[in-house]
Amino acid sequence: MRLKCPLCGDRDRREFYYYGAEDYLHRPAEGAPLADWDNYLHLRDNPAGMTRDLWYHEAGCAQWLCVTRNTVTHEISGVKLVAERTK
Repeated sequence: MRLKCPLCGDRDRREFYYYGAEDYLHRPAEGAPLADWDNYLHLRDNPAGMTRDLWYHEAGCAQWLCVTRNTVTHEISGVKLVAERTK
């Protein structure tokens, strides 16, 4: 699989670190029940079809990317920076 980094161009997926589904950024609130933390840390959906995932360009520009892809066909339909570079 290849990802097109907005800064570095077309790259092999081995340059990137897969972090998980985009909703992984939504941590339980302070004081949340232990069951919420258990779900957050250990349970992951494994959807078939379109997903939005976080990837880190570890061997490149060191930027976080949001990748829209189909988990069945491996088609990449979009890659964008999670945050704009400040310099």
